[in-house]
Amino acid sequence: MVFETMSEKETFELGKKMGQDAEPGQIICLDGELGVGKTVFTQGFASGLGVTESVNSPTFTIVQIYDEGRIPLYHFDVYRIGNPEEMYEIGYEEYFFGKGVCLIEWASLIDELITEDAIQVMIEKNLNKGLDYRRITIDRYKHIR
Repeated sequence: MVFETMSEKETFELGKKMGQDAEPGQIICLDGELGVGKTVFTQGFASGLGVTESVNSPTFTIVQIYDEGRIPLYHFDVYRIGNPEEMYEIGYEEYFFGKGVCLIEWASLIDELITEDAIQVMIEKNLNKGLDYRRITIDRYKHIR
């Protein structure tokens, strides 16, 4: 599915709708260039789950847990992961195969750990269509190996 948003609010709302529909055990892989709106989408996703606390990208902590919603949200930012083996050190399996939903920014960096049933959300800009335009493609995760 392909969606086009023309504002941060619309990107947030698309994330929120996806969060409302999320189920335990899902893995959502969020990819796109720096500054494309991954955090805005994630904030909407968290809102859709019922999370009311502030949601920011966990760039330095790798994973942030939000458990106040209807199901836990495990928000990963693996941008600073040098090697997928580092994910074992933080116990990623507990989250990937837990009772919540995982949302992983920069998932392609840990491609070999992503399950076959994961969902990919690709966010892209097109400055010819405006500064706030985003093309958001939601599909099955496509492994790069």
